[in-house]
Amino acid sequence: MKHLLLKVIVISLVAISTFSSCENKSGNKEKDSFSFVFITDIHLQPEKNATIGFKQAIDSINKLNPDFVLTGGDQIMDALGQSYQRSDSLYNLYNDLSKEFKMPVYNTIGNHDIYGIYSKSGADKNHPEYGIKMFEKRIGKTYYSFIHKGWKFMALNSIVDTKKSKYHGLIDSLQIEWIKNELSTTDTNMPIVLFTHIPLFTIYKQKYYGATLANDSSLVVINAKEVVELFDTHNLKLVLQGHLHTIEDIYVDGTHFITGGSICGSWWNGSNYGFEEGFMYITISNDIFNWKYVDYGWDIKK
Repeated sequence: MKHLLLKVIVISLVAISTFSSCENKSGNKEKDSFSFVFITDIHLQPEKNATIGFKQAIDSINKLNPDFVLTGGDQIMDALGQSYQRSDSLYNLYNDLSKEFKMPVYNTIGNHDIYGIYSKSGADKNHPEYGIKMFEKRIGKTYYSFIHKGWKFMALNSIVDTKKSKYHGLIDSLQIEWIKNELSTTDTNMPIVLFTHIPLFTIYKQKYYGATLANDSSLVVINAKEVVELFDTHNLKLVLQGHLHTIEDIYVDGTHFITGGSICGSWWNGSNYGFEEGFMYITISNDIFNWKYVDYGWDIKK
């Protein structure tokens, strides 16, 4: 059994071109090598040259030619407190630009992708696209899985509407049951990658605000312990998470929890805590993964 004490063995915080690796713990036979990209927190909008910046990121990814792209949520900026017309136009913009990827894209939902739950939006709660329904209609399911070359990838929806003009990080009971069902038919040696928006584990508050401060429910998944324990008898290699616009690699009981920076940096205003606009490039070979943070060259001055 894994012990869910947050005993951090390795924490690596870097701005660009960082490299890490995870040793083989499953003993599986050699699998085909492949690569993928994890992009998160695009915050796409027509302002601040964000469209040009996202296109530049897409061009950089296409040159790398990974097998596929995973997103970590917050595709748009934003739907939480905006009108339907604004939210509609942003989803259309994202879907149009996403067609420029030359490989499949697997999306996850972020808090800014949820339509109308802030009271200032004026949204009707009976609107057919209220809340996560807009994401589901425009992009697809908020949690699902797929298998690629012997690795299992599981997207999770880590945001819950509190019904009080707020959200918090939570994997709800329906997903808990879904995870259990998925794992019941998954070989215990199969490597698993989770990707989601709000982090399961992070040291964000401790790093930037004070060593004794706790992360609140808007920054971390409040039932992360329960979620991670579901994988105790399985081969959870990697958790990819977004939301914080910073980079972390936290190694806990054989699993790397990597916070993946952001495409937009500080919401298209430059770098965030020194972390440039970028994405994670991950290569897998022989049950070992390596990651590198790629600064795709966005310059706000241009």
